[in-house]
Amino acid sequence: MLVRLTEEKATGVLVRDHGALYLVDGEVVHAESPAAPGLDVLLTASGRLPREGWEEAVAEAGVRREVGRHLVASGRLGCGELEICHLGALFDAAYFALTPCSGPTRFRYGVGHWIGRVRPVPTPVVEREALRRRALLDSIWPHPEIDAAPVVPRAPGPGRGPTRRQATVLALADGVRTPADIARMLGRPAFNTLLDVRRLAAAGLVDTAVRPSGPPPERPALPAWVPEVSDDPDIALLRRLRDALEATL
Repeated sequence: MLVRLTEEKATGVLVRDHGALYLVDGEVVHAESPAAPGLDVLLTASGRLPREGWEEAVAEAGVRREVGRHLVASGRLGCGELEICHLGALFDAAYFALTPCSGPTRFRYGVGHWIGRVRPVPTPVVEREALRRRALLDSIWPHPEIDAAPVVPRAPGPGRGPTRRQATVLALADGVRTPADIARMLGRPAFNTLLDVRRLAAAGLVDTAVRPSGPPPERPALPAWVPEVSDDPDIALLRRLRDALEATL
């Protein structure tokens, strides 16, 4: 369906089990997922934007679907800063929205998001990045059930101490909070938190409170080109964005 929507340059929202992609003229302009902190959380939790500033922008420009433009015009965010933060939130949510699922996929034509159009991203770029992220996570710890289950810390063995960033995740792992809960509390992208959780699991420092009753669901085979994506401008931007975000967390 996404390929068809891209070819027909559709505008609207693609809704799936774990998230939604907003399209304008066949390109992705926004994504959201209950598993990923929104742009508001990433901006306000970091202290970059006060909560009242975000709420004012939504109240002032949400009906016109120009919240992003309003944040820049009011001087609360620079244009480049908004673009980088929005792309981070977009790719974070898109990863979950594009997760293989058994539920229905629906498209509602003409539906837009109140954030507005910040920087459209071609749908093939969004899909490739989702595949790259899935492959990276599976290379670290090939048990995806840990991504949605409550996590609990385990006693570390000799020489298995966490990094400073992982220690902040461990401090919030209490057997009740999921990786998504921890990401929201820290104000970090959900994917970055999943990386930490899987690395902690691989090191024997974290366990799931609930074990699945059967084997993990099968996933489509990854294309051979995933590890060697070419450095076209969009992929180069993704890598710079990834490096910049991970360097600050």
